Amino acid sequence: MTQDDRTPDELLDAIGPAFGKLKRGVLQEVENPISTRDSTRALVLGMVLGCPTGPDGSTGEMTVGGVAAALCVDPSVASRMVTDNIKAGYLRRVPSQLDGRRAVLELSPQGIEFMAEFRRRQRAAFEYITADWPERDRLDFARLMLRYVDAIDNLKNRGPAAET
Repeated sequence: MTQDDRTPDELLDAIGPAFGKLKRGVLQEVENPISTRDSTRALVLGMVLGCPTGPDGSTGEMTVGGVAAALCVDPSVASRMVTDNIKAGYLRRVPSQLDGRRAVLELSPQGIEFMAEFRRRQRAAFEYITADWPERDRLDFARLMLRYVDAIDNLKNRGPAAET
């Protein structure tokens, strides 16, 4: 049975297991593989880049604690991840513009360059994985995935889920 033969309920029931099969490691299985280390570094750098406001919605500055909260990891794990990026020259700690006693994170020029290359490689991986898809399907999937991620980001603006 293909996904096109499934009923709407069967399709929706298959989403959870499909998400379970997704993994960051897939970027190591494509034509121009991305290392686990680079994927982990990019995860942290993306958190810093994608912080228009702080994790609490107030400051617009990312801290090690903010990285830990955003990635749902222990602060010591986030600290090691941040330190790895700093040692690689991709990230630096700078004084907060709002509270000089706090250290916040920002990408270095090398970090910005790393992320640009990483995103090019992510796109190449997507194109490689979906090479036999019709162009319309690729674009529809990309559009819907972005919409899904936006919906996740907007969950904080919704009330609690109704209990059934």
